[in-house]
Amino acid sequence: MADLLQLAMGALRAHRLRSLLSMLGIAIGIASVILLTSIGEGARAYVLDQFTQFGTNLVAVNPGKSKTLGVPGVLGGTTHKLTIDDAEALRRVPGIVKVVPFSMGMARVEMGPRGRSVYVYGTTPDIADVLKLGVASGGFWSAGDPRRGTPLAVLGPKLATELFGLDSPLGRFVRIAGRRFRVVGVMQAKGQMLGFDIDDAAYVPVATAMHLFNLDELMEIDAVYAHARLAGSVEAGVRRTLMERHGNDDFTITTQAAMIEVFGNVMAVITLAVGAIAGISLLVGATGILTMMWIAVGERTAEIGLVRSLGATQAQVRTIFLAEAAALALLGGAAGVVCGLGLCALLRAAVPGLPVETPAAFVLAALLVSLGTGLGSGVLPARRASRLDPIEALRAE
Repeated sequence: MADLLQLAMGALRAHRLRSLLSMLGIAIGIASVILLTSIGEGARAYVLDQFTQFGTNLVAVNPGKSKTLGVPGVLGGTTHKLTIDDAEALRRVPGIVKVVPFSMGMARVEMGPRGRSVYVYGTTPDIADVLKLGVASGGFWSAGDPRRGTPLAVLGPKLATELFGLDSPLGRFVRIAGRRFRVVGVMQAKGQMLGFDIDDAAYVPVATAMHLFNLDELMEIDAVYAHARLAGSVEAGVRRTLMERHGNDDFTITTQAAMIEVFGNVMAVITLAVGAIAGISLLVGATGILTMMWIAVGERTAEIGLVRSLGATQAQVRTIFLAEAAALALLGGAAGVVCGLGLCALLRAAVPGLPVETPAAFVLAALLVSLGTGLGSGVLPARRASRLDPIEALRAE
């Protein structure tokens, strides 16, 4: 093996420029694959992280069907609105631990001369457990009948800072859509969720929000169940309960686990497709290696004849040329990996918000692909070299 590697590297050094140009094609292909798949993998990890920050044992119910069949008013049936009573009924479904009805609207929140237009969420105190939201100071209003509203509000940390500065807002009053609310709590910082800044928001009782925005139905009902094994039975229980109340299937149930799985599969396919597009450049590199090795066989005909006349077998000659092709591709692949990782680092520095992630498996796969490309490109030249007649080859001298 040592002699084989020495022969392969010696042949590459003998034609440095040609070898470097052949390696360049492989390096560009591998660097492209590393860069684009890293961006795709980073985007997949970012999306999954956005959804899993609220937990995975979550089921959401929205009004209306995601797929509508029939003719409206003829075969479509009657669509019932999603109400607080529906949310209360779901509390009795086996396996469900907490239920939170949601309503939402945009309103101006004011404190004296300061004011901001933000999302105002109508909810219940259980939101802290269901969506894993912490309270930095104070707390939510007392749990009770969600059908009864009170003029109490909890502010997101960004909204509280904008309105009150460094002062504590607890016990102070704000005006939301012109109505007076007493601040009873401030949420912990949570950041953004798919573009929505949930730190710059206000939370009020769900019945109060529905009255505030003149709503007669909920936007969504979220429920958390005990553990992942109950996902199927909880979904069936929710469907059965709402079917009994509405009389038909006029709602959409989505489990967080199913949604995460779908997003993961979609992003994996996108990453694979992007990587395949970048991999086209590997074909250019493979063609370069094939061309170089084919020319090398013609130039080294006499050398091959001499080696064969000294007793080298066809298999040994094939192995020599395959080793040269593999070394050429592997060196190009290693250079491509270094360039790809460098480009990823530059991209992170230039665009801090862009998710770029390069798993170690991608690097190993890139090296294996480059090795396979070299071996595949060297097969035909190696077969040609091994089949040369020793006498005719020596005559070429």
